[in-house]
Amino acid sequence: MTPTGQRASDPVSGETVIAHLYAPIRQDLERVRAQYRKELTSNDPYIANLLKYIEDYSGKMLRPALLLLAGKACGNVTDDHVVLAAVAEMIHTATLVHDDILDDADIRRQRPSINRLAGREVTILLGDHLFSHALELALSVENPIGAHRFSRAVSRTCLGEITQVFNRGNLGLDEETYFRIVQGKTAELYATSAEVGAIYAGADKEGAAGLYDYGLNLGIAFQIMDDVLDIRGQEERVGKTLGTDLAQLKATLPVIHYLSTLGASRREQALELFRQAERSAEARAEVIGLLNQSDSIDYAEMRAKACIDRAKASISFLGAHPMHDFFRGIAGFVISREL
Repeated sequence: MTPTGQRASDPVSGETVIAHLYAPIRQDLERVRAQYRKELTSNDPYIANLLKYIEDYSGKMLRPALLLLAGKACGNVTDDHVVLAAVAEMIHTATLVHDDILDDADIRRQRPSINRLAGREVTILLGDHLFSHALELALSVENPIGAHRFSRAVSRTCLGEITQVFNRGNLGLDEETYFRIVQGKTAELYATSAEVGAIYAGADKEGAAGLYDYGLNLGIAFQIMDDVLDIRGQEERVGKTLGTDLAQLKATLPVIHYLSTLGASRREQALELFRQAERSAEARAEVIGLLNQSDSIDYAEMRAKACIDRAKASISFLGAHPMHDFFRGIAGFVISREL
C-alpha cells in the first residue's frame, strides 16, 4: 500500500509514508503523545528539563502505532490501548537512553545525546526511572496482563543487551547468536506491543500470537536494517552517530557474513583491521569501504526481507480486513527506510 500518487517502485519518503500508514490511528496516536508527554514531567526543575529533553527521543513511534493498529484490527481502540501505547514508547525511550551509554553515542535525533549532556550516572538513573515509571503506568490499567507482558519484554530486552555486551569484541560471533541477541534487545518490544494491542481488543489466541510473530519479525528486520544503515547511512538523515557498531567492535550481520566469506589468511588481515577500527576513524572508513564493496550488505538485506515475508505471513488471518494493508505497508517501510 503506497501513498496517493506514489508508485510502489518509488523511493520511500519516511515522513510521508509514516503519516499515510498511521492514518487510521491518527487521533489515537495524538492521545498517546499527550499521555507520553504527561508522564515525562517532574516537580524538580533539573529532572523536568532532562525529561523534556528526551521527549524528542520519541521518533517514528512504531511500537505505539503497532499496538494501536493491532487494537483496530482485532476490535476497537480503547483508553487502555492509549495508556499502554504510551508505556511502550516510554520503555523504548528508556532503552535509547541506556543505549547512549552502551554505544558511547554523541548524537541522538540530530542533537547531543543525553549522556553527553548529563553524564553517565544521571543517564543510567534516568533510564531506570523511565523503565519503572512505565511499568507503574501499565499497572494503572485494570487488566494486569499488559503490565505482565511489558515486564517480560523489559526482561528479555535486558538479557539481549547483556548477551550483546558479553560478545562485544567477539568477531567470531555466529549468526544464531546474533539473531538471539536481536530478538531480545530489539524485536521483543515490537512483538509485545502488537500482542498487547490485540489482547486488549479481545483477540483470540491465534490473533494475539499472529500479531506477536508479526512484531517479532518486523523488529528483527528493523535491527538488520539498522546494522546496514550504520555502515552506509548518512548521519544527517539517520540522526545519530554512525559507525558506532564498528567502534564498539559489535559483530553485526554484514560483518559476520563478510568474515565468513574470507579464507584464513585474508580473514586474519581483516580481523586486525576490524580491531584497529575500534580506535581509529581511518580504519573504520576502510572497513566500511570493504563492506560496501562486498556482497555482505546485500546478504543482510536479503535476510531482512525474509523476516518481512514471515511478518506478512503471520497476519494472513486478517484476510480482507482493511487493516491488513496497513500492516503490510509498515513492513515495506521498515525494509526500505533510510532513517
